[in-house]
Amino acid sequence: MTGFKVIHDSVHGSVRVWDLYLKLLERPEMQRLHHVHQLGLAHLVFPGANHTRLEHSLGTFFIAGKMANSLGLEDEEIEEVLAAALLHDLGHPPFSHTMETVIRDHTGKDHMEVTRSIILGEMKGLPERSAELLGDMEPISELLESHGLSARRVGDLIGQEELDRVGQDHLMVEEGQAHFGSSNFQRQIIHGPVDADQMDYLLRDAYYTGVAHGTIDLDRILETISTFHGDVVVQKGGVVAIEGLLVARALMYTSVYFHKTVRIAEMMLCKAVELADERILDNIQGETDCSLSRSLIDCGGKPAKIVTEMKYRKLYKKAFSLNTSEIEDSKLERLLPLADYQKRKAKEAEIADRAGVDISDIILDVPSKELMLSEPRIGKTDVPILANGRVKPLSKYSPLARALQYRSVYDWAVMVSCPKPLVETVAKAANKVLFS
Repeated sequence: MTGFKVIHDSVHGSVRVWDLYLKLLERPEMQRLHHVHQLGLAHLVFPGANHTRLEHSLGTFFIAGKMANSLGLEDEEIEEVLAAALLHDLGHPPFSHTMETVIRDHTGKDHMEVTRSIILGEMKGLPERSAELLGDMEPISELLESHGLSARRVGDLIGQEELDRVGQDHLMVEEGQAHFGSSNFQRQIIHGPVDADQMDYLLRDAYYTGVAHGTIDLDRILETISTFHGDVVVQKGGVVAIEGLLVARALMYTSVYFHKTVRIAEMMLCKAVELADERILDNIQGETDCSLSRSLIDCGGKPAKIVTEMKYRKLYKKAFSLNTSEIEDSKLERLLPLADYQKRKAKEAEIADRAGVDISDIILDVPSKELMLSEPRIGKTDVPILANGRVKPLSKYSPLARALQYRSVYDWAVMVSCPKPLVETVAKAANKVLFS
């Protein structure tokens, strides 16, 4: 192994990066991730949560390598997995998942599709001005090809066509045997029921937020994973470790990712972008947290006001909410259409009109849609378990896994927030607009 560096990581210790992966790590598209918070605006609630997407990418690379070795992959398969693991978050916009829904509505693509497009050279991973200042660069696709890897194969490990994904992500049971619709154990290392991505973010996010829920038994999981008929499976001896992973994931979503105040801050940023010049959203891909914030301030008006309030933690307050455990079926049915972004925005306008306030003062949050975009694995607990030469879903062995399928990771079915002085007025208006 020539041309390597050892990078000291807070979570995994010494991480060795070499040759192709060192070149990929030094790419401007990767270095941009130094300036994108892993947890968006969670640092406003958890002061230690200032870690970045670059750290997470490096950690995913590290765990993916461990998994590939545990599974006994061939050298070329390992190289493809490592490249995909390192590059898997290239397409994240500023503040990570914060604006996923806004951008998806505007562009029709999620961050995994954008990542694949960047790897294949179909999209640029940097703002035009930055690319001009940095000068000509070899495309990532050519860099991969020059080291004997197919850019398309690497890209496909991260994001594939929707039809392919359906088969990859859903565990099916036929004749008593559980399996995925399409065999691709390499992709399951990057995005699967038990993958390097989520194991790193749980460990890393728990470490930096100080929340203990994200602790998982990584060593035991690595010892008990194997491949069976083209799928990554877990031997029965690893069931307890997998239960721990699923519990950690659920609790981290409740305690950190969908913390009420974190959500309000994230929705404030979305509101600022929505109210800004549309060119900001057109050119948001490749920006950093800092450059987006500066662009919004330069817009002036409401976007500048909202971003300045966020900077100094003058956040909106909850005016109205209904807990998932208390909401009646009839009210839930009225909320379901609001999972659609445009319908939700229209309802915000109705609430603002009823309350007699500006649209910039109203945030309506129905979190179910955002959750599926940021973590599509959250409701899937059927990890394939191998025992006595047969594979069955984890739910066959674990009552805990069955229970987690029905556990909501957020406390509210709907939440309306606004500036503190408007809380009473907006609360009344929201209740009337949503349920009268």
